[in-house]
Amino acid sequence: MEFPMLSKGQNLSLRADVQQIDVVLGWAESGVEVDASALLLNADGKVRSDSDFVFYNQPESADGSVRFLGVSATAEGAQARIAIDLAVVPADVHSVALVGSVDAGAFGDLGKLALRVVDGAGHTLAEHVTADATTESAFVFGEVYRRSDQWKVRAVGQGWESGIVGLATDFGVDIDDAPDSDVTMSVAEQTTAAAESPEDAAPLSEPAEPAAAPKEKARGVRTAKRVVKKSKPIEFTLAENDAWQPARLFSVAGVGSGEEQERRATSALVATMQAVRPFARAVCARVGAPAGAFEGYVEVQYERGETKVIPDAVLKVSRGSRLWTGLLEVKTGSGKLKKEQLESYLDVARKRKYDVVVSLSNDIPASAGELPVEVDRRKLTKVALRHLSWTEVTHEARMLLSHGGIDSDLESWILSEFLRYLDHPRSGTVGFVDMGRHWVTVRDAVTAGTLRGGDQKAATVADTWVSLSRHLALRLTAELGVNVRHILPRKFNSDPAARNAAVAARLATDGVFEAVLRIPETAGDLTVIADVRTNKIRCRTTVEAPNEGTSGRRVSWLLKQLDGAPGDVQLEAVFSERGNEACDHLDAVRADPKVLTVGRSGDIVSFGLEQSFPMGSRRSGTSASFVSSVTSSTDAFYGTVVQKLREFVPAAPKQTEQSRSDTSDAEAD
Repeated sequence: MEFPMLSKGQNLSLRADVQQIDVVLGWAESGVEVDASALLLNADGKVRSDSDFVFYNQPESADGSVRFLGVSATAEGAQARIAIDLAVVPADVHSVALVGSVDAGAFGDLGKLALRVVDGAGHTLAEHVTADATTESAFVFGEVYRRSDQWKVRAVGQGWESGIVGLATDFGVDIDDAPDSDVTMSVAEQTTAAAESPEDAAPLSEPAEPAAAPKEKARGVRTAKRVVKKSKPIEFTLAENDAWQPARLFSVAGVGSGEEQERRATSALVATMQAVRPFARAVCARVGAPAGAFEGYVEVQYERGETKVIPDAVLKVSRGSRLWTGLLEVKTGSGKLKKEQLESYLDVARKRKYDVVVSLSNDIPASAGELPVEVDRRKLTKVALRHLSWTEVTHEARMLLSHGGIDSDLESWILSEFLRYLDHPRSGTVGFVDMGRHWVTVRDAVTAGTLRGGDQKAATVADTWVSLSRHLALRLTAELGVNVRHILPRKFNSDPAARNAAVAARLATDGVFEAVLRIPETAGDLTVIADVRTNKIRCRTTVEAPNEGTSGRRVSWLLKQLDGAPGDVQLEAVFSERGNEACDHLDAVRADPKVLTVGRSGDIVSFGLEQSFPMGSRRSGTSASFVSSVTSSTDAFYGTVVQKLREFVPAAPKQTEQSRSDTSDAEAD
């Protein structure tokens, strides 16, 4: 579906039936951290109070109309998401400014900047892209504002050199970033803490330690980021041999399939979210919920005409006077979401003024925001529909356990037990394991040479491949603690049909699938190629060679980094003279590095490393399956090759004897 591309200063009126929107702020350079925020402004262009500043330390406005949903990786860089409930925005708020700031560097270093507005179903309503930023450290991407009771969005695309503190101050926010030892928590922080832990929070009027002399209350908003904490996992050390297994918190005994499997998985998920607040926050943020106290209920019955509607769970998040509610529909195993079922939940949610219907299944959309099932868009005017995959749920749990965010050993154990349950085949939530029912037919057609790009079955399998590629990125993100991105051409981000057609055409012509994964702090992208005709998985990366020294020294530089790498890795050297390359296996190059350089002219400018793995041909379910072989090949190549490599960094310039002598003489004088 086409949507307007806004130029700088241009505005667009939103349809009257659009009540909930997400504003996505994007930037191309994911290695730079951008702090996104929203400010609710009055007629004078100022905040009414400090609570109108919505950002990472204050993720929701006091009225709940604007919420900061966090930052995530994209195929083109990174993005921050801000949710706005237009029906709840107070009447004296004339506009919502959507801004970003950087602590180091400038927005000119981030490549293209984008503002995108999407509705509750994930459809893009408007987009603005600019590359005009230069030295600004604070940047206004755009604004959502109203004129005569009609909401509009305007592309602004301008900034100033003041960072987050100057940005907030210019809009009338009071900032207090005194050290923690000198101040108490701000009112906003106390309110957040009370909302998240009402049973532990003292009344705001009472000092935290009555016996101590009261300290002066901090004024203003604190922008200092909180330190991420990490708990220690509970260790079981008294088992007499490795066959002894600790008791499971979530038992897999007696789990069958279908309805029983879904009930067990739903109950385990909701119970874990109630026990582990950071996990509840992470999962709820993915579906647009505010930060607050979470409660979950299962098997709740609703009346819909003469029938009963029973969603798998009801999710509730409270923050002050704001109450967010979502209905959850869960599928496990090969269970598929049904349009009629989701639409019935949307009807119930709209009638009861709930916020969202969430679908949760093993379906992994090829890109964030895509839905595995299309519903009647008229049912999305008041209620949003969002999708989660079990892989994303697993990803959030692994991120918290591996990279900080939980400081309670008990919570850490509970979350670990939840993962232990999800990892068991009986849970039905084993992630991406199936290429779909058309895989065998399409695979055989590729082998026979009869597949054509326009085949609808090929397009379906192509969509599944892109989902598998995103699954690979999510797995590596959770394991490594950095945002791993599946790279796709920009033109395909908002056009799944064109993307699937291009992947299918490549499969029909060359017999291959290809996925490019960009991993921060690595020397090159990891490319995964599944060659259906040869039954091989090829993993490849390219590394720029040092720009100094002889070709022999450049080969030696690379070999030192590849200590312990498999000998069957193919090592290709590309020389500056066009069309001049050399290639051999790593074992051969280790034995005689000159095999890459003898008889070659020019300097080596880059190295290509590639390793082949056997490709499983089965559709799903076993270690011999196609999905398992792609996953294991990617993990193996990253662990033994990619993570060993670092870009060349030249030595610092050295002083000459004469310059040192001159410096000494000057100091003596």
